[in-house]
Amino acid sequence: MDYKTSGVDIEAGYKSVELMKKYVAETKRAEVLGGIGGFSGAFSLAAIKNMEDPVLLSGTDGVGTKIKLAFELDKHDTIGIDCVAMCVNDVVCAGGEPLFFLDYIACGKNEPEKIASIVKGVAEGCKLSGAALVGGETAEHPGLMAEDEYDLAGFAVGVCDRKELIDGSSLKAGDVIIGIASSGVHSNGFSLVRSVFKMEKEALLKYYDELGKTLGEALLEPTIIYVKALKEIKDSGVKIKACSHITGGGFYENVPRMLKEDTQAIIKKDSYEVPAIFKMIAKEGDVSEQVMYNTFNMGIGMMVVVDKADANNTMESIMKSGEKAFVIGEIKEGEKGVTLI
Repeated sequence: MDYKTSGVDIEAGYKSVELMKKYVAETKRAEVLGGIGGFSGAFSLAAIKNMEDPVLLSGTDGVGTKIKLAFELDKHDTIGIDCVAMCVNDVVCAGGEPLFFLDYIACGKNEPEKIASIVKGVAEGCKLSGAALVGGETAEHPGLMAEDEYDLAGFAVGVCDRKELIDGSSLKAGDVIIGIASSGVHSNGFSLVRSVFKMEKEALLKYYDELGKTLGEALLEPTIIYVKALKEIKDSGVKIKACSHITGGGFYENVPRMLKEDTQAIIKKDSYEVPAIFKMIAKEGDVSEQVMYNTFNMGIGMMVVVDKADANNTMESIMKSGEKAFVIGEIKEGEKGVTLI
């Protein structure tokens, strides 16, 4: 009897590390000390010592049940982008610059090529966000997970000067809410999605004209990473007063999180075109509008609030970053919350 007989293949673990090294190397920043394989990831803070009052920001998250689509379609090279996005978007939402990232993969059986494919996606997400992938862990869980299944989670650390924190404290009536488009469902609400559509390969490979792609492609589309868009806004000289990453809980849960007391967000539903995938979910699942906006991002992955005089500059900055943006509402005085009209 040995460890491999028990279900844990140490040699497969070694091979996974070798296969992923090239992807990890592509994310290296000057501050990274050492290489992959140590007991911890080392990152120099020398570059931030000139900040007046540096504040570390952190975010941790997973991909949720979207990962079931990766299993069904046997496509694992983009799910890592989702994992990074869910973490770094929270960090940048508070005004931070992502510095480094760590991932954790739990699997029923370590298949080195599959693990390397997952990490390839994580590395791509890190490159898109400017974060270094400084470490991670792959753990085999025989008997706890099916051999062909895995779960993925991550942890990001960022930094900003305290004076650049985005906390909503300067919000006032008349400020403009700008929505930055999502790429689709992103990584939230998939338990409902999986109840609406059959998670079978035949159904997922069906092409839909209104989507311009197969259902599986639309649902597996990676979450957008908004680091570049928010950096463009900041570099243009615009002060972002408040910011909300629209994740689980949709508009109703996430928008109030960026508001201060006695301010409310008024959002116009007709200010942009809701993507076809959400219309399909609502129709096929007979899902009410209220539930849709309380579950999904409905085509808006991030919201920023700026002074009305900065609205045009903000829109131009977002478009310069390659993302789409819409003026979707405004801030008014009143009980803290969000109203959709």
